[in-house]
Amino acid sequence: MHNRLAATILTGTLCVPSTIAMQRPSTVVVGPVPLRADTVSETASMTAARAAHTATALLDGDVLVVGGFTGQEGDLAGTDLYDQRHERFERLVGSGVLRQSQTATRLRDGRVLIAGGMGERNQYLETAELYDPATRTFSMTGPMSRARSGHEAVMLADGRVLIVGGVGTGWTFLASAELYDPATGSFTAANDMREAREGHAAVRLRDGRVLVTGGHRGRGSATVVSCTAEIFDPATGRFSGTGSMARRRHKHDAVTVEDGRVLVLGGADERDQNGVYDDVEVFDPARDAFRAGRPMHTGRYKFRGTSLLMADGGLLLAGGAAQAERYDPATGDSELVGGADHLTGQFSAAAPLPRGRVLITGGYGRGRGPGSEAWVFHSSSGSGAPVER
Repeated sequence: MHNRLAATILTGTLCVPSTIAMQRPSTVVVGPVPLRADTVSETASMTAARAAHTATALLDGDVLVVGGFTGQEGDLAGTDLYDQRHERFERLVGSGVLRQSQTATRLRDGRVLIAGGMGERNQYLETAELYDPATRTFSMTGPMSRARSGHEAVMLADGRVLIVGGVGTGWTFLASAELYDPATGSFTAANDMREAREGHAAVRLRDGRVLVTGGHRGRGSATVVSCTAEIFDPATGRFSGTGSMARRRHKHDAVTVEDGRVLVLGGADERDQNGVYDDVEVFDPARDAFRAGRPMHTGRYKFRGTSLLMADGGLLLAGGAAQAERYDPATGDSELVGGADHLTGQFSAAAPLPRGRVLITGGYGRGRGPGSEAWVFHSSSGSGAPVER
């Protein structure tokens, strides 16, 4: 087990330079890291290889897997439905607009809102669709006010969906936000964020506000990775600044845990695969401040949306590395999950299944392009479904 002490609370706007590690006491781990009885095992493959796709749990326990790129980013996959009872994938015919790097949000009535992304010929999309599980059909809704890809979507307490940031036509990095109202089927522009972001993470806090962390703007040597955070308040429709993280990070994940804190996990600096983090920062909404948590067992990046809060209060970190791990928010202890140790990792997608299971799909990594493989995490308790975001 990792057993590093937490650092002091961080409230300023000063980021630690990407080449300098946060100050943490050193640890010597003696012997192998013990494994829980949890396991990850292969299931049936998808009908197509894919990465930068979405996986969304439906109310009946099945999972909708949408889009992604199959090789070159212009080659796009369609839609699969995972039948969790028979553990197999089915290709959905007439499955809407081909896209990658979109968002997919299950609405209160069970339909799934699929918004934006990048389409064929690398075109940024403003289109949005609704998937209806009752009829297994797609219909157009919206469109969004801006074409965008690599954005974030968070369902608010009132059922509306907040869309934030991303990148648009001409590699324009976006600070804009918009709100989707399922009652009207329309998007309306919201106030802008304080800065443009792609590769960021956004999560709903227990009080209904939304925390947005990190991300980047710019390309190549001009990439600027952010350590800032901001909060959207649905009551005012505005974003406001909050405490900054200690490290610049993008392509990370974030999860709101049972006590209301938010764990910001991994990611990378401007060097991407050469600057991957294993560290965790903890946001306390009561203090509007971040502090350093204990690190993960493994560095992870390009894994947004694959960290799930489980029924026991712990986290399953399913993406961003070759092996899944469990992380305890209360103690900061982490340990690898037994079974499959060859997950493709980057830009994979995960969704909860009944009986404490989690479906992990696709992605790329370990020197391989997008894969069609899929895996299922099995909880040692065998009961208690993961808590959905």
